Amino acid sequence: MTQHLDPLTLLPLEAATTTSARQWTRLPYDDVPRFAASDLAPLWSRLHAGQGLPPLVQGPLAEGWAMYHSGDFEAAAAFGLLQGQAGMSLANQATAVYANYLEPREAVRLALLKQVSERAAAQVAAEPDNFHALYWQAYSLGRYSQGISVARAMAQGLGVKVKGALERVIQLRPQHADAHAALGVFHAGVIDKIGPLVGRMTYGVRADTALKLFDRALQLHPRSPTAMMEYARALLMLQGESRMAEATRLYERAARIEPCDARERLDVELARAGLSD
Repeated sequence: MTQHLDPLTLLPLEAATTTSARQWTRLPYDDVPRFAASDLAPLWSRLHAGQGLPPLVQGPLAEGWAMYHSGDFEAAAAFGLLQGQAGMSLANQATAVYANYLEPREAVRLALLKQVSERAAAQVAAEPDNFHALYWQAYSLGRYSQGISVARAMAQGLGVKVKGALERVIQLRPQHADAHAALGVFHAGVIDKIGPLVGRMTYGVRADTALKLFDRALQLHPRSPTAMMEYARALLMLQGESRMAEATRLYERAARIEPCDARERLDVELARAGLSD
C-alpha cells in the first residue's frame, strides 16, 4: 500500500484544525488532458516551456508529474513530499499552483504559500544555484505578499527577497520565461502600490523595465497565457485606460490558447472570465 502524506500536515495549527481545512478543492474542469507517466517525455518541452526544465528522467517522479499536469495537485504534492529532496520541486510547484488558482480559503491559501516559500528557501540554502527552487520561493512569496498588507510585506522584507530571487533565476537561466514575467509583475505591482518614485528608491523598480520583461517573456514563450494576462494587467496599472485595447487583445490571445495541461486550463478560464467582466 502506498503511504499517504497530507501536504497540509505542515500548516500552522490554526489553519489545520478542522477536517474541512485538510481537503483540497478539486479541479472543476472535465476537459483537462489526462497524462500517464509514459506520456510526458515527448511533451516535456511544451509542458515546461516557461521554465526550461531539464529533460524528464523516467522513474518514480514521472508518476508525480503526470498527476500534476492532469490537475491532481493534492496527490502530486503529497507524492513529491514522499520522495524527499528529489520531489521537493514537484511538491512546491503543485502546492503553489493549487494555492494560487483553486484554494478558496484565504488563511489556508496564505499558509500553503508560506509553506512553499519555507521549503524552497531550505532548498536554496542547500543548493544556491537551484533555479527551480529560487523561482518557486519568489512565486510563493510574491503571491503571499499580495494577500497581506503592503506595510506588512515591506516590514518583512518580502519585496527584496522576491526581486533578488527572480533576478538570480534569470542570471542562472536566461531562457526562463516565467521568471521574466514574474519580475515584470513585481516591478508593475510595486509601482501600482507605492508609486514610481518611492518604488524606484526602495526597490529599484521602473515601468519601462516591467514592459521590457514582459516582452522578453513572450519572446521566450509566445504561448504563455499567464504572461499575456499579467502583461495586460501591467499595461493598465502603469499606463491606464489608454492601453485598454492592447490589454484586451492580450486577454483574447490568452483565451484562444489550446491548454496543454491543467494549469494552462486554469489560465485560459481566467482569460475568458476577464473578457466577460
